[in-house]
Amino acid sequence: MPLTPETPDSSDTPEPDDDALFGAPYGELRPRRSPTARLLIALAVLAPTCFAGWLGWQAVAGGAPATPAAAATTQAAPVTRADPATPATPPTEAPPTPQSAPTPHPTTAAPTAAGRAPADRPLKGRTVVLDPGHNPGNGAHTAQINRTVDIGGSRKECDTTGTETDAGYPEASFTLDVARRARKILQAEGAKVVFTQDGDRPWGPCVDERAEIGNRAHADAAVSVHGDGGPAAGHGFHVILPARVVSGKADTASITDPSRRLGLQLRNSFAAATGEPLSSYLGQDGIDVRGDLGGLNLSRVPKVFIECGNMRNATDARHMTDPRWRQRAAQGIADGLTAFLTGKGR
Repeated sequence: MPLTPETPDSSDTPEPDDDALFGAPYGELRPRRSPTARLLIALAVLAPTCFAGWLGWQAVAGGAPATPAAAATTQAAPVTRADPATPATPPTEAPPTPQSAPTPHPTTAAPTAAGRAPADRPLKGRTVVLDPGHNPGNGAHTAQINRTVDIGGSRKECDTTGTETDAGYPEASFTLDVARRARKILQAEGAKVVFTQDGDRPWGPCVDERAEIGNRAHADAAVSVHGDGGPAAGHGFHVILPARVVSGKADTASITDPSRRLGLQLRNSFAAATGEPLSSYLGQDGIDVRGDLGGLNLSRVPKVFIECGNMRNATDARHMTDPRWRQRAAQGIADGLTAFLTGKGR
């Protein structure tokens, strides 16, 4: 009978040794290890790799850093993690801001015409009256301006037409232009400026009303702006101060001293701003004192007149018809008022 090969029993199958598992050099004999020992060895090999991978995931995911250096980096520049459930949106550029005029700060308005901010305006809270002499319409209302009014112990014409240059430039146009220019400067200094007339009435007002406008405004100072009609050979400007008059409706006792201070400040500032010489034909040192002008006699506030030049003199007339010179005249008037009201003038 033929021989049948013997089927090996599975239990007799030899177990692979450690050399096959771990690559021991051929012929090197090692003791055989139990399954438990082999499992422990495998875990020892895999554990450091797994731990390093976990630390890397924590660093990317925003967890606790593995080293002090990583901790410092994380605190200095925190990483913002996107929500996995929300798709990432690429950043968009903000729309450009429109170029427009800056909005003034609530407590600091934009600079004024004279370049001053409100906090720097020395005449804030002060009231100034500017009285442009005569009126361009007076010539067409002779009946009204020729009637007389009480100026305190005597009577005088309501108003006159004023003078003019030889070329026909009227005093009333000159005074209104200079007063308007001075108003802008004074308002930039913070003053409230009141006009007796602004070309907004057909004639006048009369001299008594001009004084009353300043009284009703409780003005801190008032200036009546004029141009003189003196002899052609005379030149220069002068300031008229109120004389002491106590008669009838007139009582200048309380205003003569402050009006004198105002007049001196105005004289100095006007000369400095315009270069105009002091009058060569009237007054003394550019100052004249009169008691026959209703606009001064009836005033209850410090007030003076300024005759800015002689419109009948060729040199003065050339100056007074020049807008640039009139701007300097306005500056001189404003400077004189500011110096008087702040007490900072010479």
